[in-house]
This record gives sequence, structure tokens and C-alpha cells, in this order.
Amino acid sequence: MTTPLLEATDIHRTFGHVQALRGANFSVMPNEIVALIGDNGAGKSTLVKILSGADRPDTGSIRVAGETMHFGSPYDAQQAGIATVFQDLALAPDLPPAENLFLGRELVRPGFAGRLGFLDRRAMRERAAEQFQRLGVHLKSDRVAIETLSGGQRQSVAIARAAMWAQRVIILDEPTAALGVVQTQRVLDLAKRVRDQGISVVLISHNMPQVLDVADRVQVLRLGQTVANLDASSASVDDLVREMTSGTAEEAA
Repeated sequence: MTTPLLEATDIHRTFGHVQALRGANFSVMPNEIVALIGDNGAGKSTLVKILSGADRPDTGSIRVAGETMHFGSPYDAQQAGIATVFQDLALAPDLPPAENLFLGRELVRPGFAGRLGFLDRRAMRERAAEQFQRLGVHLKSDRVAIETLSGGQRQSVAIARAAMWAQRVIILDEPTAALGVVQTQRVLDLAKRVRDQGISVVLISHNMPQVLDVADRVQVLRLGQTVANLDASSASVDDLVREMTSGTAEEAA
């Protein structure tokens, strides 16, 4: 049996009197896109923060490639090969795409100039261009500031950056929420190319048709618990909605 790249088991998280997660389970297998869905308040955001190292569970375990991990920060998750693209993208708007790919990992010039802290922008542009070509990302220019790019192109840069440094899994938090139809399709196609490059993708989305279009598997959270694990190829939008909402009123009472 194949070992999951990322696995969360029996995750509990409470904030005051609110139980955000009540024994949630989640897994990501090699070379797949798995969607995480649920109604508002289901616990998706909390689980994503825990998987990305931005929060810690009260109880439960996280394993990466079968090894138990304790993420104390996003840096710990990144070191384990897990990268997350949140909705704010965390891009530097006044820097060009290449330098955004190397934020916090800037290349310096060789020799004395490097010791003085001078950046090797040419090397960063060349490596960034290779990454964009590998993933099929097309930008109007690689020298303009990120803030001048379209929303879809900015999202593509953020995903390309994550794919450049993640060895195992990329988590995409509502990546198409603010995009038009054409830009949305390009981002979804990019998610598939990332998977085809050997990095699994976790997609958090409220758009059920998009989920079925791009995902291999769908896991459903309801009121802090994992209630379904569906094969996307045989599931319908009605199936997803039913799993998200079935029994909610009774359980919440």
C-alpha cells in the first residue's frame, strides 16, 4: 500500500468554546490533486493552517511520508516539503516575478560582490524563466513589477514559487476565488501541470464544478469532522453538496 505524502489523523482544535476540528482526518497521496471542501464553518481554514504550520492542533498527529512531524511554524512545514499559497499570495508587489520566486532565498553574485550582498538578478531571472517554462506559465514580461500583472498571472507566479521549493505537496487556498473564467482555467491547468511534475496538490475551493474538473479525489469536512472521501471521476455536484450538508441542522442543534 502506498504511503501518503501528507496525512493528518484525528485532529482536534478548539478556540475557546468553539470546536473548529473534532477528529478530522486528511491524506494526500503521491501524484494526485485532492480537493478539500466543506461549508462555511466546516473547519477547512483551521485544518489548512495546521497542515501548513501556521497553527498547531490540540491533539492528533501529522505524518509526512510516514514520519510523524510537529510543525511549530510554516518554516517547519516548508522544510518537510509542504508549501501553501494563501489567498493573499504573499507576493512583493513592487518586485518583478523572478525576485518574487526567490523571496527569502535570494541568490547573490559570486565572489567579493556577493560578500557585499549584491544580488545575482540575472541568475534569478534565468532560473525563474526555466521554472515558468516548465510549468507553462506565460507572463507579459518578467521584468515588470508584480502589481502590474493580472490576478491570474500573480496567482501563477505564487504557485510557481511554491512548486519551485516544495518537494512533496502544495496547498492552494481558494486559488480562483477572485479570477475570471479564462484566468481560472489557466490556474486550474497549472495545478494539473504541478501534479504532473511530481508534486501533489491540495485544492481548497467552494466551486464544486471546478473541484470535479481538476481533482482526482475529494475529501469533505462537516462541522469539524471528515465525513466523506470520494473519487472525483465518479462523483457529481449533488454528491458533494449532499455530503457537505447532510444532517448539518441536526448535528448543529
